[in-house]
Amino acid sequence: MGKKPEQTDILQGTLDMLILQILAPGAAHGHTIAYAIERLSEEVLLVEHGSLYPALHRLEDRGWIASFWGTSENNRKARYYRLTPSGRKHLSVEMSRWERVVRAINQVLRPAEE
Repeated sequence: MGKKPEQTDILQGTLDMLILQILAPGAAHGHTIAYAIERLSEEVLLVEHGSLYPALHRLEDRGWIASFWGTSENNRKARYYRLTPSGRKHLSVEMSRWERVVRAINQVLRPAEE
């Protein structure tokens, strides 16, 4: 409730891929990850804490990210997450799969004129 009409919920597998992509350049804490997804999607994709933290735990359990404690920009203790080599490989596979799915959906939605 209270969401703007243009805002969209994110599917679980897609959220995992987005998190991995945000972490590709370097480590970040949860709030930064959520903010980056929202900002880069021009606030179309909103990441709720109730979705973000279970996703982060799932990705860590799978060995695709690792966490460590650090100090945030406002001098508070924060848990940071970084991409592992296994996570980087998985991201590459998932991005290729995503591109194939999007291409297939577009072929159905916009069939070529014959």
